[in-house]
Amino acid sequence: MSEGPADGQDSRPGPEPSAAAAGNGPGAADTEGADPAGHDTYDLYQRGLELLGRGSAAAAAQLLERAAAAEPQSRSVLEALARAQFDAGQYTAAAGNFRRIVDASPSDDYAQFGLGLALARTGDPGAAAEHLALAAAMQPNLRHYADALRSVRATLRARVQAEAKIPENPQRDSRDD
Repeated sequence: MSEGPADGQDSRPGPEPSAAAAGNGPGAADTEGADPAGHDTYDLYQRGLELLGRGSAAAAAQLLERAAAAEPQSRSVLEALARAQFDAGQYTAAAGNFRRIVDASPSDDYAQFGLGLALARTGDPGAAAEHLALAAAMQPNLRHYADALRSVRATLRARVQAEAKIPENPQRDSRDD
C-alpha cells in the first residue's frame, strides 16, 4: 500500500499459501488448490504479488480475487488481495478484505493498519482512527502507523472545527413554502 514503508513491502514477513493450496503438498488432490478455471492458487498468488510489486494493482487484484475464491481462508491471499484493491483505488473492497483478516485475527497489526487506511479513504475517519490506533499501539516502533493515525486524527479535528463554524441556513428549509 502506498502509505506503508518506502520499499512498498509489508511491515512483517508473512506466510505464503499452504503447500496443499499450491497443489503439491502431502495429500493434495489434483484439483485441490486450483481455482474454478483450473489455475494453481499458488501460481495466481505469486503472479498477483509480482504484478502488485510492478505497480499493476488492478491486474494483480483480478488474479488475487481468483486465488481468494479458491483459497478463501488464506490470510496471505486475502492480505495481498486487499493491498492490490487498495492500490487500485477499490477502497471499499479493500476494507472488506482487511476486515475479514481482522475478524479472524484481531491482533494482526498490519490488517488493522490496512483497514484503517481503507476506511479513511472511504470517508470514515472515525472508524479509521480506531483501527489505526490499535495498529500503532501494537507496533509503536512503526512510524508509518503513527503518521497515518496523526493524519486521520487531524482530519477528524478539521471536520469538527468546520462543522462548528457553519451557521444554520434558515433559507434552506423554506423550499417547501
